[in-house]
Amino acid sequence: MSKPLETVLEPAASATDAPEARITPEEFRALLDRLHPFAAVLGVEILDIRHGQATLRLPPSPSNQRLGGIVAGPMLMGLADLALYAAVVGTTGIAESVTASLTINFLRGAPAGGIIARARILKIGRMTAGEALLLPEDGGDPVAQVVSTWSVPRKAP
Repeated sequence: MSKPLETVLEPAASATDAPEARITPEEFRALLDRLHPFAAVLGVEILDIRHGQATLRLPPSPSNQRLGGIVAGPMLMGLADLALYAAVVGTTGIAESVTASLTINFLRGAPAGGIIARARILKIGRMTAGEALLLPEDGGDPVAQVVSTWSVPRKAP
């Protein structure tokens, strides 16, 4: 029997089992402000960053919606990319990492309202891989599933 989708990307290990994240949510926000000011357009909130995981929130806003009152796909893609970036930096500590690929599967229209992105890292290396699940903040089925790879440069010795 498979797990309910809502639990798929929840932490698998206790906080004492996992290494500490290499960046805090506050440090990540400062990093975005300094190196990626375009991220401010989304107004994303960083809820949590752990080693190998991150949870971000896209707050409700009429500017995030498209015709029909659903959250626009580019907003969901941006949210997923930022959540995966937070998970990558939280795991590797390397802010110079860049998206190599991102595939999004839109599962249903995202209702107007907040959207939560739960990202986790599946493989760490020069090509780091991760996935994210996008969920309506008020509950309900996932609205999108994302798979992404990241190019992580080697740190200078």
